[in-house]
Amino acid sequence: MAAITGLGGVFHIVQDPAATRKWYKDYLGLDGEYGPMLNWSEETGEKPYSLISHFPDTSDYLDPSPSKFMINLRVDDLEGFVEQLKEKGLEILGQVDEGYGKFAWILDCDGVKIEFWQQVEAPDAGG
Repeated sequence: MAAITGLGGVFHIVQDPAATRKWYKDYLGLDGEYGPMLNWSEETGEKPYSLISHFPDTSDYLDPSPSKFMINLRVDDLEGFVEQLKEKGLEILGQVDEGYGKFAWILDCDGVKIEFWQQVEAPDAGG
């Protein structure tokens, strides 16, 4: 049976695609032939996954972005990455450790909220 194997990308309309692409390259170090690209073959974490998550229209989770979507990017060292962003002059909207993962947020040059996520291994439930 045919099956979905992963998330292929995030596509959205921006006012100046070249400027947005440059921002992602300069601030996040992401670039590629067709735009910012992530190679899963470079993921070092155990059991990595992508998530499509839905929130009710009353949620404020995406604030202060005016967009109705957010981009979540995996990082291997949240604290180190946040420091790099600060050194580049980016405002960190917040940072939290939820136990199952560490998170931090910024807005990109178009006002889209970006969530950085460091996956944390869950404790062994098998005992």
